[in-house]
Amino acid sequence: MEQCWRWYGPDDPVVLDHVRQAGATGVVSALHDIYDGRVWPLENILERKRIIEAAGLAWSVVESIPVHNSIKIGSPERPRYVDWYKDTIRALAKAGISTICYNFMPVVDWTRTDLAYRLPTTGYALRFDAIDFAAYDLFVLKRRNAEAGYTPDRIAEAESRLKGLGEEKIEQIERNLIAGLPATERSYSRDSFREALAEYDAIGPKELRENLAWFLREIIPVAEDEGVRMCIHPDDPPFSLYGLPRIVSTAQDARFILNAVDSPANGLTFCTGSYGTRADNDIVAMVKEFASRIHFVHLRNVTIEDDGSFHEAEHLEGGTDMAHVILALMQEEARRRKEGRADWRIPMRPDHGHLLADDIGKTTINPGYSLIGRLKGLAELRGIMRAVERFGLA
Repeated sequence: MEQCWRWYGPDDPVVLDHVRQAGATGVVSALHDIYDGRVWPLENILERKRIIEAAGLAWSVVESIPVHNSIKIGSPERPRYVDWYKDTIRALAKAGISTICYNFMPVVDWTRTDLAYRLPTTGYALRFDAIDFAAYDLFVLKRRNAEAGYTPDRIAEAESRLKGLGEEKIEQIERNLIAGLPATERSYSRDSFREALAEYDAIGPKELRENLAWFLREIIPVAEDEGVRMCIHPDDPPFSLYGLPRIVSTAQDARFILNAVDSPANGLTFCTGSYGTRADNDIVAMVKEFASRIHFVHLRNVTIEDDGSFHEAEHLEGGTDMAHVILALMQEEARRRKEGRADWRIPMRPDHGHLLADDIGKTTINPGYSLIGRLKGLAELRGIMRAVERFGLA
């Protein structure tokens, strides 16, 4: 597998020399300053590529071209934004970049309540506390009709939890949830967040799926013409938040997406951590089922807690059998090689490393994306890949 590393551009505190030192050869990046649906200018793309290649690396994957909200809600402006999206695909293809990751999560991107959860190892992980989230949703945000989404027991737990949080902790949770995780470009006040949610009052899972299918019918022919592979990232976490629909969460969701436009250009970003947050997802079985349409992989692990909370685990621990995941992916690579495909290698990256050692206390703009935790994760994952190669298992 192609060992890659997410890099947020020239302002990323993890510099490209450190990416090379971690052993990665490919970079996963995006033009994060253009997040409003406009076309990415070819000259900007080429400049980012130049910087990456000057460091001895390749720009292997774009993550992500944002999907404008008008496309998700199906508003009359969506044709303009989908045309701009197509132009960005064409510009990336002209620059020689052919793997594009994107997501279709409404309003919020990946979501955590705690960005520095102390582990028994004394490192720190990202964590989603289901009760803290409910307390915020029900009694701080006071979302309309929020009670309908929770059991009476969970409402009682959330109310009790709120009493013990304190104002400072509540403000911290709110910053993490709606004020914009540092690794995303979206930011809301409490009022603007309620307004954003209101845009989805008439959008349920059925409507959101229809809008995703429309989007795919528009962009996949362009991707085919340009030799580009589109790969959708699953919801994170893969269940409803704030009453919003989530439609990239299960194996059935993946089947719908791949069948909506049955083309090799319409594929998956398989994130073991996102799909793995649902106990009913059989991760190894999903990798085997969808192997031929997996174009990009995020490898991370999670531990699901008894109350529905979860935290980022060590890359080789948690609920996902990472060794068998990697084996299945490398067997798929072997199948592609036998077909004579030039694009047989699947790019992967270690995702959401723990905050460890000298990185603790450093100023960081991207929780989950510090250097040492991801370096450790990549080394562990590389060890499994090397063993699969040496023992001739793929």
